[in-house]
Amino acid sequence: MKKKYFLNANIVDPYNSIEEIGGLIIDEEGKIEAIGKKVNKNNIPSREKFIDLKEKYIFPGLVDMRVFVGEPGYEYKENFRTLSNAALAGGVTSVVTMPNTSPIVDNVSIVDFIKRRGRDKSKINIYPTASLTKNLEGTNMTEFGLLQKKGIVGFTDGTQTIQNTRLMSRIMRSAYDLNSLVMQHAEDYELAKNGMVNDGIIATQLGLHGIPDLAEKIIIERDLSLLEDFNCRYHISQISSSKSVDAIERKKDIVNFTTGVSINNLSLNENDVGDFRTFLKLSPPLRTEEDRISLIKAINKDLVDVIVSDHKPEDEESKRLTFTQAATGASGIETLLPLALELFHNDSVKLFKLIKLLTSNPAKILKINKGNLSVGSDADLCIVDIYKPWIVKKEKIFSKSKNTSIDDKKLQGQVLNTFVKGEELFKI
Repeated sequence: MKKKYFLNANIVDPYNSIEEIGGLIIDEEGKIEAIGKKVNKNNIPSREKFIDLKEKYIFPGLVDMRVFVGEPGYEYKENFRTLSNAALAGGVTSVVTMPNTSPIVDNVSIVDFIKRRGRDKSKINIYPTASLTKNLEGTNMTEFGLLQKKGIVGFTDGTQTIQNTRLMSRIMRSAYDLNSLVMQHAEDYELAKNGMVNDGIIATQLGLHGIPDLAEKIIIERDLSLLEDFNCRYHISQISSSKSVDAIERKKDIVNFTTGVSINNLSLNENDVGDFRTFLKLSPPLRTEEDRISLIKAINKDLVDVIVSDHKPEDEESKRLTFTQAATGASGIETLLPLALELFHNDSVKLFKLIKLLTSNPAKILKINKGNLSVGSDADLCIVDIYKPWIVKKEKIFSKSKNTSIDDKKLQGQVLNTFVKGEELFKI
């Protein structure tokens, strides 16, 4: 690999507190050799060719903490190759995959398969999670110790929630002993039973069962209370309501935990569901505009640590059904960054903070050396024109499934190039 020189770039690297115009050098091994304002035309060899980025932006490769991939069992929805292509188009170089495949990722043999397939078929960094309970049944814990030794970065039941309080306390105790990361999807089943959309006026107008925000809040409050006795590494996968924000704010100075939010809940609200738009049937559901604004305020108050895509590819046949029958979820990994940049363009969130929630924060929670542009680290990065306008067209999406929630949406900000270990793997 030849050395690569990028000059005159807007570099944003929250991990190293860099926000300046400068340059970046990638060495022959695909590592970052130098970065910052000290890298300029005057101090690189005159014989070397360089790329003038003309103040385009360099960000660390994004780390997406919540991604569903079809392998094994649902390859017709997504596989590691198509996931990889979609991620690279969105500037994402590292993903955390959910365990609800077929079979479930709850034993070491499936972990071996996932890691092998990820290595052979994917161009990005794959960090698999295993299920908290065997077969996602919410009754018997998986073998945290054995699975962690195989390279599992965290434990979650994906879109399922641990309902049994006694079991949750046992999980937290084991996670504390083994220094494991627990990632909880917060939803009380009884309160959310048969729910399709946010419980409110829209649900009434559409004649659909609603999911109350209390269903999310009650699990969060229970788990954060348990954390006072079993202070393990605990992450709330996604919050969606102002009530959840209030619950988190009350506990933030009492126990240690982290919180995520889906880009869907930051960008859309229940009104977007419109006339039974099944591509916007999501979990957690889109809530009110007031809830959406409260999530943005929570980011600015440091109550939210991570923004995720919640990339859940579903084939079109699973979505072209009645609302009650349609599958839940949306494809979103390649629009994660452009949608997040909307919050910067409308002055809701500072750019530095946005990139922090997409790069260094998730890497810190996962305890992986990604999401940064440190000298000596792998050159995982993306080059972005944050002002370039474009329109989302589902037929141009790289994901195998085209169930985007924002088809035909006008966005501002597009990934131009993505590099993994110094190799350019995507170019617009």
